[in-house]
Amino acid sequence: MTTIAFIGLGNMGGPMAANLVKAGHTVRGFDVVPQAQEKARANGIEVLESAAQAVAGAQVVITMLPNGKLVDAVLTEVLPSASKGTLFIDSSTIAVADARAAAEKVQAEGHRFLDAPVSGGITGADAGTLAFMVGGDEEVFGEARPLFDVMGRVATRCGDVGAGQAVKICNNMILGVHQIAIAEAMVLGERLGLDPQAFFDVVSNSTGASWALTTNCPVPGPVPTSPANNDFKPGFASALMNKDLNLAKAALEETGTSAVLGQAACAFYQETVDAGFGDKDCSYVIEQVRDR
Repeated sequence: MTTIAFIGLGNMGGPMAANLVKAGHTVRGFDVVPQAQEKARANGIEVLESAAQAVAGAQVVITMLPNGKLVDAVLTEVLPSASKGTLFIDSSTIAVADARAAAEKVQAEGHRFLDAPVSGGITGADAGTLAFMVGGDEEVFGEARPLFDVMGRVATRCGDVGAGQAVKICNNMILGVHQIAIAEAMVLGERLGLDPQAFFDVVSNSTGASWALTTNCPVPGPVPTSPANNDFKPGFASALMNKDLNLAKAALEETGTSAVLGQAACAFYQETVDAGFGDKDCSYVIEQVRDR
């Protein structure tokens, strides 16, 4: 079994680390939030006083952090404590350029690096059914695969470092568009007198089906586990969707790519966050559609 340092034990990182413990690995973690620390300890994770202490003696370091700036700061802190040849896996969602800069910093110190953002939200993290999209050397990916298999249902090597982040922002741009489209269609259906269950039964088995409907249905009832049944407590918060769509927007501008729907989704979620609903699930946009 492997000794793993897990930095970032929040809504996603906490359950991911807990699943590694359940699989028999030794997990040493760090998070700045006391509640996250307490929950991690209850799940068998040894919580240290600093990220550097957690990394000392670990064979693998996994980071799950809010942004690229914090990933860079944590790497700067922990690299002096890492043993030569440590495998670093960053599962944060950050810019492609930030992932490549992180890899350069890690590799310059004689370590290995993979960018491995995830899809599946808090539910997937809890259940160990995340989808990992990975960038990095094929041999290093093979070494990390057993860990991905514990935390997720599928891991796909997408190319060299940065490719995982590239797929992630593309995937979440699709999700943002889908979630808004489903919201608009369901509100239209309501106003045409359609019962939401009838709408769901037909569309979920037709060409309009998507994860945004079949798993994250934005109205209570048809999917009992969707956040709409729990006051939109987030599986994937609107603030995080907004962050990812802004990463996609920056990539669109950098590459000179036109994406009318992607840009519109970015603006829509920015409005949702600005209105004070960033802590609601991304499916909460249905309420924004109704208000409009």
